[in-house]
Amino acid sequence: MEPIIDIKNLLFEYGSSEEDGPGKRAVDDVSLSIPKGCFTAIIGRNGSGKSTLAKNINALLLPTSGAVYVKGMDTKVEEWLWEIRQSAGMVFQNPDNQLVSSIVEDDVAFGPENLGVEPLEIRKRVESALGAVNMWECRKMGPHLLSGGQKQRIAIAGVVAMKPEVIIFDEPTAMLDPSGRKDVMAIIESLHREGITIVLITHFMDEAAQADFIYVMDEGKVALSGTPREIFCHAQEIRELCLDVPFAVEIAHCLRQRGVFIPADIITMDEMVDFVCQSK
Repeated sequence: MEPIIDIKNLLFEYGSSEEDGPGKRAVDDVSLSIPKGCFTAIIGRNGSGKSTLAKNINALLLPTSGAVYVKGMDTKVEEWLWEIRQSAGMVFQNPDNQLVSSIVEDDVAFGPENLGVEPLEIRKRVESALGAVNMWECRKMGPHLLSGGQKQRIAIAGVVAMKPEVIIFDEPTAMLDPSGRKDVMAIIESLHREGITIVLITHFMDEAAQADFIYVMDEGKVALSGTPREIFCHAQEIRELCLDVPFAVEIAHCLRQRGVFIPADIITMDEMVDFVCQSK
């Protein structure tokens, strides 16, 4: 099956031009594929290139060289740009940068309106999108009256209302408290269960552990790739990349050092609790 996102030898440099020559290289010869319906996490320390990679998928940035294909469409082909951005929606770290209206339901309707969707269909999409993020009761409120977590839900609803097949989340929980993070991750998991392809850029390893597949970025390159269990078995290598490991992996490591047997494939707290209970 053809991947919904296909990246071939992507190189992106900030500030490069024919006159000034090469600029700062943020993504360096990256090739990867994301199947339709997959939940993919991209992790890496600050400056590793993960957000630049995400913006190339959404065609907010265009490759310096190499190619990015979304549903087989080359992001460098201008006539496909509108369809690419409709197919691959993006949610940013700061929801205030994505909210454009003074009323919640108008904000959610903004995207479909710009796509030329019929008014009756827009109403249905707004209701459905706000219901999906549990914000229907706030539809008449002003976004400025909402908490950070609520604003992020509205930003997600605005993307969902455009019915993209892919949603790219660029560190959507970075500015939220633990409760807000949990709520947003629950929404992301729900969208994934509905068949939407998810690309999650995150610093939080517990969030990455919920994905189907993980890419670890370092200095613009893919340093590691695999399922969460495959990735977090390389705990020492992850630490050498200046990243944390999920809390359950850290606990398992400490217990093993004390001579306690813990299976190598435990990466979540639920799995740890289940193992401990079964061992009694």
